[in-house]
Amino acid sequence: MNIKRWIERREGSWRKLEQLLQRAEKKGLGRLSTPEVKELASLYRSVSADLARARTAKLGQTLVQDLQNLTTRAYSQIYQGARRQEWQGVWRFCLWGFPAAIQANGGYIALATAIFLGGGLVGWWFAWQDPSFLRLVVPLGLIDLVQEEGELWMGSILGVEPMASSNIMINNIGVSFKTMAGGMTLGLLTVYILFFNGLLIGAIATLVGQNNLALPFWAFVCPHGALELPAIFMAGGAGLLLARGLLLPGRYGRRDALKYYGLRAVQLMYGIVPLLVIAGTIEGFLSPNPGIPDILKYLMGAAIFGGLVAYCSRQPQQTATVDSDYRPQ
Repeated sequence: MNIKRWIERREGSWRKLEQLLQRAEKKGLGRLSTPEVKELASLYRSVSADLARARTAKLGQTLVQDLQNLTTRAYSQIYQGARRQEWQGVWRFCLWGFPAAIQANGGYIALATAIFLGGGLVGWWFAWQDPSFLRLVVPLGLIDLVQEEGELWMGSILGVEPMASSNIMINNIGVSFKTMAGGMTLGLLTVYILFFNGLLIGAIATLVGQNNLALPFWAFVCPHGALELPAIFMAGGAGLLLARGLLLPGRYGRRDALKYYGLRAVQLMYGIVPLLVIAGTIEGFLSPNPGIPDILKYLMGAAIFGGLVAYCSRQPQQTATVDSDYRPQ
């Protein structure tokens, strides 16, 4: 191999890679254009091959070190920079993308909320009119505890808070995904889950109200319910989006409509999971804590819900809508 001629032929690529790396290191990989990022990756591979050849041919320690430095810097920008961009994308979604997704799908979330509240009114009414209805909906152990011992069941969480919190998170996340996936049953399972859970809450509200335990019960519910219930409504909205894609594709093909509305549903689910993790932590450690006065729990719940409303009302910095990533053609 003619070493001098090889170096002259390859030196242009090394200088080009050096220039791209200087720009990426100074301004960030995201400031490079797409063709420049592709060129950076291509040059990294070719310079890595040059490094291997230089080592094999023992072309001198200085050249090997220079090429080693180039490949190390390029690796850092391509792989670590990509990971940084991924985390930046997650952060941008949390700040702006999720609120935009909620606003764009507010009608579906409102409909899911109405179904839940309708179930709650039905459960409250029938339980109030006919006490035997309670035993059709509410677990018998809870009924006996409230009616015979005059106590709520939340005390079972005390002493096992970490385990209880984890179980609550897993259960709520599972229910949320089932509620969303229920959209694939033409929305029937989604509607059933929302309505039945509302029915259960309405019946329990009657049970605790008739036994003078409404104040401590709702004090328990308020702190975590301020996040948990809206998250369930959002999951219901996601399920209704899927049902819309199947039932009412409009002028688009059903397959394209399902992709479109499915993407919107998934965007909602991305944000729901963190909400349920926070809600589960609150429900495990804060809500059942007897050392916190009930009035303070009500105030906490109001503050948490107010914060959620303010967060969901954030206006995106960019004018692009959340559903612009895919639109049926």
